[in-house]
Amino acid sequence: MTKTANQAKRVALYLRVSTGEQTTENQRRELEACALRHGWDVVAVYEDAGISGAKGRDKRPGFDALHKAVARREVDMIAAWSVDRLGRSLQDLVGFLAELQAKGCDLYLHQQALDTSTPSGRAMFGMLGVFAEFERAMIRARVNSGLARARAQGKTLGRPMKANLDVARIRELHAGGMGMIKIGKTVGLGTGTVQKVLKGDAPVGVLGAA
Repeated sequence: MTKTANQAKRVALYLRVSTGEQTTENQRRELEACALRHGWDVVAVYEDAGISGAKGRDKRPGFDALHKAVARREVDMIAAWSVDRLGRSLQDLVGFLAELQAKGCDLYLHQQALDTSTPSGRAMFGMLGVFAEFERAMIRARVNSGLARARAQGKTLGRPMKANLDVARIRELHAGGMGMIKIGKTVGLGTGTVQKVLKGDAPVGVLGAA
């Protein structure tokens, strides 16, 4: 959002500490001093004291209220002490920045000297998106590598099969006219597994399977 020369930028401060023994006072003092130097108008302060950054938005009332203020376009910029005050991952930061950008709101991070209202800050935002995608690709690669290693070692992937189910019991229920869906609910198996049992292709782990 573009401000005219005689309009002060409306800024909301976001403060967070992880434990009850810590205080947000230092964060607030530094950010208020920064706002004074830049001529910003601090219109709101949102705080989550004693709440981990790993918690989701629903567990951080201050952060949730901040999101709502942004959605209502009540502020032009969010100022926080550091990126880790907002969240614990690069992907979280990029997602939050994208939300702010969609609402014409900028972000200032004191420790990282990031100000998305400046050309250099916008360029850094673009680079963050690249690194976030790299992080996602690395996570996918690690997961796929782990699955491949488990298969090579002969490990069974997916949900474990319940072992104490008798093929005879499944066939007995079916012979009595019970449908496969109801049989599955009765014996605690999925319909697909029941169908395999009735076709004579019982999965390993089901009693009576060949």
